[in-house]
Amino acid sequence: MAATQQLEAALHIIETLRSKGYEAYLAGGCVRDLLLGRDPADYDVATNASPDLVLDMFPRTFAVGAHFGVVLVAPDTEDAGFVTEVATFRSDLSYSDGRHPDAVRYTQTAEEDVRRRDFTINGLLLDPLRGDGVLDEIRRSPSLFRSAILDYVGGLADLDAGIVRAIGRPEQRFEEDHLRMLRAVRFAARFGFEIEPATQQAIRSLAARIAAVSRERIRDELTKMLTEGHTRRAFELLDQTGLLYHVLPEIAVMKGVEQPPQFHPEGDVWVHTLMLLEQLPPGCSPTLAWGALLHDVGKPPTFRRAPDRIRFDGHVEIGVAIGAEVCRRFRFSNDETRQILALIENHMRFMDAQRMKASTLKRFFRLERFEDHLALHRMDCLAGSGHLEHWEFVRERFFSTPEAAVRPKPLITGRELIAAGYTPGEKFREMLRAAEDAQLEGSIATPEEALQLVRARFPIGRTR
Repeated sequence: MAATQQLEAALHIIETLRSKGYEAYLAGGCVRDLLLGRDPADYDVATNASPDLVLDMFPRTFAVGAHFGVVLVAPDTEDAGFVTEVATFRSDLSYSDGRHPDAVRYTQTAEEDVRRRDFTINGLLLDPLRGDGVLDEIRRSPSLFRSAILDYVGGLADLDAGIVRAIGRPEQRFEEDHLRMLRAVRFAARFGFEIEPATQQAIRSLAARIAAVSRERIRDELTKMLTEGHTRRAFELLDQTGLLYHVLPEIAVMKGVEQPPQFHPEGDVWVHTLMLLEQLPPGCSPTLAWGALLHDVGKPPTFRRAPDRIRFDGHVEIGVAIGAEVCRRFRFSNDETRQILALIENHMRFMDAQRMKASTLKRFFRLERFEDHLALHRMDCLAGSGHLEHWEFVRERFFSTPEAAVRPKPLITGRELIAAGYTPGEKFREMLRAAEDAQLEGSIATPEEALQLVRARFPIGRTR
């Protein structure tokens, strides 16, 4: 329903602009997605009406990008929950920061506007009012409208051939906006396309320029690659284009790092990581995806060829430290960082699960979003030995153990300890922990038993 409402809103804007004598088209990614039979995330409009005219033409508008020729138009009803981006035809002038044009010049021609865009498959315009009945038919089946496409850059041919090609000179497009290099990789991975050779060569030549882009922008592009369901292909392309070394050197150094074949018959750490990433489902949580990417990031610096086999002593602890630096560099939130690092820190604990005490296992289950830990361990196993016995054991116990048994109400608190004659101090934590452990083990079940256990282990006078 929301997608239909967004399309209807965009068509209403186009009809209004046309009724005032201006050109207006559906533009960019929405046209590409419609032609591919996909549901667009949103619908953008391109017009030769100036931003001031657009602002005056519709009752609810926002001039957040008006200095770049962009106005957001909201539906008349305030509860719609979306806006439509309306951009004035323009040509961009110089890009001194490698990301945004220093200034724009408005133009009256759609072709000039298209030629400043990034890739041919994103440079298509759709005229929903061309011919009789087109407007009604686009509402029913918009993907059929090749006859209503304005294609000044060969986008239709590249869409049919499965090619991501920069418009005009690739070097110029990427020098204007360095982030376009990552977008080329993301589009190629998402659609299963190839990057056109000259476009790929330009990326390889300019890959180091990606360092000038804000870390947040790079993080967001990488997160999309990790969560759109084609992650392995995306990271293979990042490697082939030379971008991987500049955005995630910690991952690039995984190549060629051998692993013990008895546990990892698949190959080196890079191959293992790719095989794990290949299993990430579309729409998975970003923290699970980043945890999966970084779970073995501590292996390259801890590689050691011991007499018995290859070893990675302390790779989890080192991995957590490296992961923390990656999260800091990409400015993840505290909550996101905490979950990503927890996934790295705990991904090896499944191997010990069948030997854990009941209390230790239940505390393991208390990890935030434990289902993500289960998902990561399963993918880790399937990308290696293929053995799932530890995962099956933990999964069965996790789903069969009631929440009340994992997080039971404490039998005693500090108040009861004080009433029993204990002086508050550092030992309280240890005493309460001992009582909770016994409760989780099932060896005690009442407050009286908890106090009896504490008195036996922590006699009064010896607790300071």
